[in-house]
Formats: sequence, structure tokens, C-alpha cells
Amino acid sequence: MSSCFNGGAGWPEPVVRVQAVSDSCGATIPERYVKAASERPSLVAAPGGCMNNNIPVVDMSMPDGEETTRAVAAACREWGFFQAVNHGVRPELLRRARAAWRGFFGQPAEVRERYANSPATYEGYGSRLGTAKGGPLDWGDYYFLHLLPPALKSHDKWPSLPHTLRETTEEYAEEVVQLCRRVMRVLSTGLGLDDGRLQAAFGGAGGEGACLRVNFYPRCPQPELTLGVASHSDPGGMTMLLVDDHVRGLQVRNADQWITVDPVPDAFIVNIGDQIQVLSNAAYKSVEHRVAVSAAEERLSLAFFYNPRSDLPLAPMPELVAPPARPPLYPSMTFDEYREHIRRRGLSGKAQLQSLQTTTKTCAPPAAATTASSSSSAGTLAR
Repeated sequence: MSSCFNGGAGWPEPVVRVQAVSDSCGATIPERYVKAASERPSLVAAPGGCMNNNIPVVDMSMPDGEETTRAVAAACREWGFFQAVNHGVRPELLRRARAAWRGFFGQPAEVRERYANSPATYEGYGSRLGTAKGGPLDWGDYYFLHLLPPALKSHDKWPSLPHTLRETTEEYAEEVVQLCRRVMRVLSTGLGLDDGRLQAAFGGAGGEGACLRVNFYPRCPQPELTLGVASHSDPGGMTMLLVDDHVRGLQVRNADQWITVDPVPDAFIVNIGDQIQVLSNAAYKSVEHRVAVSAAEERLSLAFFYNPRSDLPLAPMPELVAPPARPPLYPSMTFDEYREHIRRRGLSGKAQLQSLQTTTKTCAPPAAATTASSSSSAGTLAR
């Protein structure tokens, strides 16, 4: 059992790998993984429970077309999510990327532990986010990598096994970055702005940040009591999520219902992050989402986070602000400052973004308070 623990620098207590817990816990999961009753997933569709439905599906084969722009903008205003098909990333590469990372999580524990991470950068093999001692845990392990800017990328921190992993991940990242830039143009046009405006706010092409988190969710004997990832909105700019085509798990909150996403084969699930909500002055919504786990099957997903330059102050873009009818809903803040909250406290729904919005609206005229309140409730959702 000793190989299942990592006392890596910076963690407040030994880290237990969920793969090891899954293999050894029998029919009952440890108390640390049990969620409060109000946070537990509903695994059967029922009134007031988790419904099965598809989020919008958008054909990206003509990203400069008006129909594409309208479909993406509508999805991001109402859902904060859509599934992108015909997106230009080769299906063969998607399959290779999944297979390579399944190969890593299939390595012996002692091989995986060579890459154990710490909360200083989170880069490497991990099993928790928050640094609070005794805090609740999610039913999942992960591998986190920095990709952009190039100065942060270190292949020495990437797994060397399986042998195809580094080359495949590099190729995958290059194609997904190009897709992100195409989607950014569509998002900008959908706001009535020049197609390069949103990208410029991120620091320009080549100035943005990108990282990859590969999630591995082992089988769980009591999936009704826990979550693979707790309810949250993504703190960054935009996420390109490649999920398992055959095992559902992602749930998105919409209109006070949890929707279990039916993944379209070879699609990317695109979701808006908090920073685009800020820049768009809440025209586009980052939406809460979470991950349910399975008693029968393990699941793997690749979350590609496309972020603004981390030291660049971000606030609602001036073109989208017109007081008093449309006041700025958020103060200026860098992405580094924003995500420090996540690193201290772990995932907490949309609490961080809502707290900033609340602070802003207390300084705004009455009309702004109404706008901020409705925006907050509309965007309260998880991954």
C-alpha cells in the first residue's frame, strides 16, 4: 500500500491515489470521498433530478459562416457549452491521444509516482486540488501539463511511458490550439466585435496560455455518493474537452437541472470559462458542471484549457460596457490573481466569480444591481 501514497512537497497530508482506493476499498468508499447529500449526483432521470439530453451541437466546418456564428453565440449565451463537430482535428489523432494517456494510467504505480505533483504548479500526476488539510476529495486522478507559453513547457515533466505519449501529446496540442483560435474568432464575431478582439484581450496569438489536464476516473462501488470532479465552472478562458465516447459522466447544470451530456463521437465539448464571462461582461456564461462516476466502467477525458496571458489585467471589454444600462459587472484582475483562490480552496461552484460580481454591483446604481443579480443566477451551474 505504501506505493499508493505521495507525501510530495507542499501537500498538507499524504496523497492517496484513487486508483489504489478503487482496487482496495471493497464495497464501501472512504468517508473523505462522500459528498454532502445536496451535492450527490442523481444517476437516474427523475423530476428535479438529472435529465438526459444533448447540449447544442455545432458544425465547425465553416467557422467564418454567419450560421456558425449564430449557433455558437446562442449556445454560449444560453448554455455556456456546445459540442463541436467537423472541427478540423483529425479523428485518428483523437484516438491516439486517448490511447496514449490510457497507457500512462495503466502503468505500474511506481512508474506513475515518478511524476507526482505538488501544489506549487500542479504539473504532473495528481489526485487533489485544494490544499486545505482534511478537505473533501474527488473520485479521480489526473495528469496536468503546461503547454503555453513555451517557457513553461518542460518535456522532462511529461511521462516517458508509453513511448508514443510525448510525441502524440505535442501533436494533439498543436492542433487543438489552432482550433481554439478559430473558435475565439467566432466568439468575438458573435459579440458584434472584430474577429480578433477577444484574442487580443487574451494577449494575442502566441501570448495566450494553454495547459492540459488528463482525468482518470476509476470504477467506484458507490457512485451515488461521490463525484469524479465536484461542481465548478472553469476559472480560465475556454476548455476543449475530449471525453470517452462510450462512457457518459459529464453533467452540465441548466435551468436548475443537471443534464447528463451524451457525447457525439469525435466531437469536442467546448465550454466557456470565467475569464470569457468577465471579458464579455456576462454576455457569454461560464456554467457549472461536474463529473459522475461509474460502478461498471473507468473513464478518461482530456481537458485542454485555453487561457489569457496570466499576468494581463482582465475586465469587461469597453465595447460591451454602456452605463447605466450595461455597467461593468467585474473589476480588473489578472488570471494569476483569480486562480489563486482555486489553488487555496479547491472547487466551489461559481463562488469566486459571484463574489466579484457582488462586490461590483454594491458600487453600481440600482439598475446595475438588477442586471448583475440576473446574470449571476443564470450562470449558476459544474464538469
